[in-house]
Formats: sequence, C-alpha cells, structure tokens
Amino acid sequence: MRHDELGPLMRRRLEATIDELAEEFHGVFSRGTVERFVYESSDQLGDRPVTGPNFLPLLVGRFARDRLRALAQAEGHVEKTEPEALFVCVRNAGRSQMAAALTHWLSNGWIAVRSAGSQPGERIDPAVIEAMHELGIDVTEEFPKPLTDEVVRAADVVITMGCGDSCPIYPGKHYEDWDVADPAHEPIEVVREIRDDIRHRVGDLVAQFTPTAPAS
Repeated sequence: MRHDELGPLMRRRLEATIDELAEEFHGVFSRGTVERFVYESSDQLGDRPVTGPNFLPLLVGRFARDRLRALAQAEGHVEKTEPEALFVCVRNAGRSQMAAALTHWLSNGWIAVRSAGSQPGERIDPAVIEAMHELGIDVTEEFPKPLTDEVVRAADVVITMGCGDSCPIYPGKHYEDWDVADPAHEPIEVVREIRDDIRHRVGDLVAQFTPTAPAS
C-alpha cells in the first residue's frame, strides 16, 4: 500500500514516527528528508498483514531509522566506530538474516551488521528461527527489508548470496558472493546444515575482517 493510500490511523502513527526521527536526527537531516524516508520506507515495506496493523508502523520506523543512520554514515555526518557488513540474499528471510546474526554473535558485536533482500518476503522462515534458537540466537524481532542504496554505501564489506546483479557496486568496498543453499521450504535438518555452512564462512570473515576482535 502506497503512502497516498494510507488510512488516517496509519498516517497519524507515521507522523508520530516522523516527529520522533526528526528530533533524533536534528542537525543531521531536515524534517523534509526524514518525512521522505519514512513514507518511502512505508511504500517499500508495503502492506504486511502477518505483522498486524498495530505493529507495521513500528517496522516502518525501524526501517526508516536504519536507512537514515546508514545515509548519515555514508555521507560522513556521523563517525563510524566499527566496521560494517551487509548481507544480501533474495528474500532476506533466511541466509542473509542468519549471516548477519551469526556475524554479530561471533564478533561479540564488534562488527556492525545489516541485511537486506533483492525481493524481500514478509517474514523470516520459521525453520530459520528454530535453527538459530538452537544456538541461543533470537532473530524473532528481525524482519525482511528491501535493499536500498544507502545501506550499500555505508557498508565496508558486502556479502551476496544468490541475488545475482541486484546489488549496486561502489568502488573501495570489499565484495564477496557466497554459494549458499536457500533454506526456503526446507526441513529443519537441511536448514541446520545451511546454518552451519554460513557459520563457518562467517567465522572466516570475522577472522579476516577483524583480526583483533575478542574471541566469542
């Protein structure tokens, strides 16, 4: 649902989000920029009935805030205090979500992570949630997000998994493409194997990218 088709309740909630983010990013971005990002983020997330009508505005706010932070980093308005990794797959419902969560876990949060999808789904695959829970990692509050220009610009390393040429290329960034199976519609036994494959690759990435990171 586009923002010009929103009902009055959703519009009021998004206006409250704009007020909050305009205050948070005061001196960095104008209110007009914040408003544009909020309504654009609403358009990009679309109508997600699985989240419920009361939860969707929160997702829009989280998505818009993260995009604004990425833009502030990319344009040098805020200092980056940690390296940034972006993981991209097709639906952002499995592989890239696992990779981001595992990177955060294995680096003890030393590496900042984002994830996105070239054609994002509506929710994370339940088997992925279960497989990650087995490691003590909770991804239930994450949600699939579309790939946007500013998160690529803010990243230091971009890892793609099965999304082809959908990710824009910027000079000076480290790109890798991981040949990882898609966990969509697979039984938990297969998802565990995919999780462990990603965990091994992430371990190598953490060791290469942050050799001084504390051991997990």
